[in-house]
Amino acid sequence: MRFVHVYFAMTRGMTVGVRAACFDAEGRIFLVRHSYVPGWHMPGGGVERNEVAQEALVKELREEGNLRIVGRPELFHVYFNTSSSRRDHILFYRATVEQTAPRPPDREIVECGFFALDNLPAQTTSATHRRIAELTSEHEPAHIW
Repeated sequence: MRFVHVYFAMTRGMTVGVRAACFDAEGRIFLVRHSYVPGWHMPGGGVERNEVAQEALVKELREEGNLRIVGRPELFHVYFNTSSSRRDHILFYRATVEQTAPRPPDREIVECGFFALDNLPAQTTSATHRRIAELTSEHEPAHIW
């Protein structure tokens, strides 16, 4: 996966990604654990050339969790993501979702599921914790992911 980031950094002036805080009807948040980076994250991915951001969001949620957005996703904030490169931005959404089928593990997603906000997995990333604190108004949104 690092190769993909290097490739995009060399071939594109700026990269854009989408990520979402996905909540089910019970108010639980959906998180994924990837095979190529440590920790639990909110689902998302890159916006491809000639792809609308919201289409990328729909695609990534389907691929990473068999999730279907209910209603309209809300753009929460835009972040500068310095951990990938000095040219990456993330469009962060809040969405209500339904899972259309269980998501079996594969080469990219080794685990996923819905979690109560007060019972997140032990290895939930600090960025995920920060975004949740921003969503719940415990902190003002930062500008750096």
